[in-house]
Amino acid sequence: MNNLNLISKKIFVVSDGTGETAMGMLKAALVQYEGLDIKLSRFKNVRNTSQVERILEQAKEESGFVVYTLVSISMRKEIKEKSRLMNVPTVDLLGGLLESLDQFFETTSSSDPEAGLLRTVDEKYFKRIEAIEFTVRHDDGKTTQQLDEADIVLVGISRTSKTPLSIFLSHKGWKVANIPLVPETPLPKELFEIDQKKIVGLTIDENKLRMIRRKRLENFGQDPGGSYANMDQIQKEINYANEIFKKNRRWPVVNVTDRALEETAAEVARIVSARFGKPMDPLF
Repeated sequence: MNNLNLISKKIFVVSDGTGETAMGMLKAALVQYEGLDIKLSRFKNVRNTSQVERILEQAKEESGFVVYTLVSISMRKEIKEKSRLMNVPTVDLLGGLLESLDQFFETTSSSDPEAGLLRTVDEKYFKRIEAIEFTVRHDDGKTTQQLDEADIVLVGISRTSKTPLSIFLSHKGWKVANIPLVPETPLPKELFEIDQKKIVGLTIDENKLRMIRRKRLENFGQDPGGSYANMDQIQKEINYANEIFKKNRRWPVVNVTDRALEETAAEVARIVSARFGKPMDPLF
């Protein structure tokens, strides 16, 4: 065991997609081999025999081990036969599972399995995670850095559902930033430097807003009769927001009063998509 750290091994990860599945499984297994000097090389989008041959030749030259996830039956057969002839050790992480499932379901997964289906799922997943992380960082005007990378920017006074709308939309893959409208507090200059088609204003009925704010204060054990839920203060904020919206007529304004979160989110997505001439997220 003392000689483990002197051993250097090369593993080639081959996939017809991103290789994330193979990398994840491999790393989970390699935890059991602490101390080994292991180098991983990933080969993505492997779709033809010439690619397979080049990888196997490199693996043979470097005395490497090949791990692969290929959907295509013919490609799996190709790499299995060639690796045997070239005396290159390999393991098929996906083939055995697909074959077992074929037997269990008494059918075949496809006469021509489509490579990259998992990649499409991976891309959507990672896009969603990236959108959520971006949205959390840009909640309630915490930062205006990289504001231009947002897909949607929501502006509105407190309790107009900016945060829940942002989070909901981010789970659909939209990068969302939201910025509060506060009387006597200037809006960040970055807001006016980005594409104005991304910006959507939010408004709400004053009586409904008063009820929401009073309820929030009660939930936090505070006096519901405080200035935060005072009608004069609420009217002042709404008037301020209306002035901002009038000065920036390019910003469409959505009224969130008595609307379900999903309904408002779909409306915001529809507006922004239409302004950019793109189809709305299909998850809606």
